Amino acid sequence: MAHFYLLENLKTTQVGAIVILDGSEGRHASTVSRVRVGERLAIGNGRGLMLGAEVLSSSKATVELSVTSVELTERESPAIVLVQGLAKTDRDERAVEACTELGISAVIPWAADRSVSKWEGPKVDKGIARWAAIVREATKQSIRPFLPEVGPHLKSSQLGTALQGMNVLVLDPTGEESLSEVKLDGRDIALVVGPEGGISEHELTRFTEEGAHIVKMGTNILRTSTAGPAALAILNAKLGRC
Repeated sequence: MAHFYLLENLKTTQVGAIVILDGSEGRHASTVSRVRVGERLAIGNGRGLMLGAEVLSSSKATVELSVTSVELTERESPAIVLVQGLAKTDRDERAVEACTELGISAVIPWAADRSVSKWEGPKVDKGIARWAAIVREATKQSIRPFLPEVGPHLKSSQLGTALQGMNVLVLDPTGEESLSEVKLDGRDIALVVGPEGGISEHELTRFTEEGAHIVKMGTNILRTSTAGPAALAILNAKLGRC
């Protein structure tokens, strides 16, 4: 499918229904993608509803579509939540983008002990909005039926409560267990990736005390922008999703 657009308020489930693509998505379709009458598009609401549609007409800000197919997708289980340590430059954003394309269900911005980047005050809302925009575009790029949630911004002391009941896998070179060999027990998975300086000993001790698994991926030390996507690829293979 050449083009995929997100309309969060989309509810139509009938073939033949008329859908109006408006707002920023409508403007992009008409002025950037320059969709033409008769062209076929895909539309989703980020909550599992996916429609195939044919362009009936196009103006500067809206595109009128006729629904040609309807597909309802259930959320994958177990869900995988990325806990991404805040990192300098754009390395954390690159990780969020790639992991969205690879199938995460949500991402939590983590203010780790060694995070150089700090979100404080107004920067928290600004940072979450920035990550949400990245997640949205990555969802469209990969034509995913579900739009991952972003947030909340958490400190290390808050993670235990937020991740309670989940199978928490903490990536660290000191781990004695390989990620490829870790047992998945059906619970939702929290994949914890530290910032560029790694995870502190205090944090590793806290994770262990709270029942998390400290796991490694081979002998190479990966950048924070690479570790999450690499780990997610392994988990997808273990879960039969690739």
